[in-house]
Amino acid sequence: MQLKILIDIGHPGHVHLFKNLYHDLINRGHKIVVTVKDIPVAIELLDSFHIPYIIIGRKPDSISGKIFSQIGFNYRTWKIIRKNKIDIGIGTSFTLAQISKISKMKSIILDDDDDDVEPFFVKFVHPFCDTLLSPDVLKGKRKRKDTVYYPGFHELAYLHPNRFKPDEGVLKEIGLQKEDTFFVLRFNVFKAHHDVGATGLTIEQKLKLVEYLQPHGKIFITTERNIEPELEKYRLSISLDKIHSLIYFAGLFIGDSQTMTSEAAVLGTPSIRCNSFVGRISYLEEEQHRYHLTFGFKPDDFDKLLGKVKELLSTSNLKEDFQKRRQKLLDDKIDVTSFLVWFVENYPESVRIMKENPEYQERFR
Repeated sequence: MQLKILIDIGHPGHVHLFKNLYHDLINRGHKIVVTVKDIPVAIELLDSFHIPYIIIGRKPDSISGKIFSQIGFNYRTWKIIRKNKIDIGIGTSFTLAQISKISKMKSIILDDDDDDVEPFFVKFVHPFCDTLLSPDVLKGKRKRKDTVYYPGFHELAYLHPNRFKPDEGVLKEIGLQKEDTFFVLRFNVFKAHHDVGATGLTIEQKLKLVEYLQPHGKIFITTERNIEPELEKYRLSISLDKIHSLIYFAGLFIGDSQTMTSEAAVLGTPSIRCNSFVGRISYLEEEQHRYHLTFGFKPDDFDKLLGKVKELLSTSNLKEDFQKRRQKLLDDKIDVTSFLVWFVENYPESVRIMKENPEYQERFR
């Protein structure tokens, strides 16, 4: 039976999260509509992956602006749902959960953050969505008791070996050879609803980090928006769809971004994160303390961060060791996209199966 499915994109990372699901479902004969906020990076990614979309409005930075604009997102999405007779909406958004309460569409919301770091999402999304899907590292930490858990991370929807093969061509594109040592740095702007009061690396800390790394290899910095003038010469200029290949070949990843830190971890690249969320994000805590693929430091512990950088750079066979750690993680987790394809196609029966027979998910390893 053909399903009519809506995928909602609210952040560039969601394009990666859902791109393989989109193409798999299209290839299996389903009708897919994609909505996206007016975010240039997300739109550029959708174009690069040949995914058509409908823009539903601009995403403001302020909390008050987000609340006001949400009304417009909801109304425009509701019209799209009615026009296309959508059966299932899948995403990580306020809009899908809320509109599913006043339409025939069922909503499946993916959420990998802990409740206490996203109070707005917990209050205005969790109670409204039909089904909440989360990594199993969050078992026992959700207020919503009927959450469906799976053994994986969002990043394994697009960086699992079944879905991702690193492209060495990215090295030539930025003037590197395979044997060259280089580092990828990522600096966040902390503008999301859950980022209120959050802090990351200061400009002084960024400059100290760059100063230490310079003698050891080339430095490439990626950032969401403007970069400080002192760091402009390190700005990374490659097409957005190639960033994961670059991270795979990097000697280290360092930044204050949650998602890219996790991406580096599941790719087996040593990663270091510095922000005020350290210790509060369960999936990153698992990647750090169970698999030893990443390391987190709060901004006040910057000296300890530099100590870890020095330790890693002095470790022989570092990349080989981290690839072994990565394999241990992969042995425990699933191909998240394959699981999502099955879950959506068999919804809502898939919810019952996961509740009664959690071992069913083993077939997606």
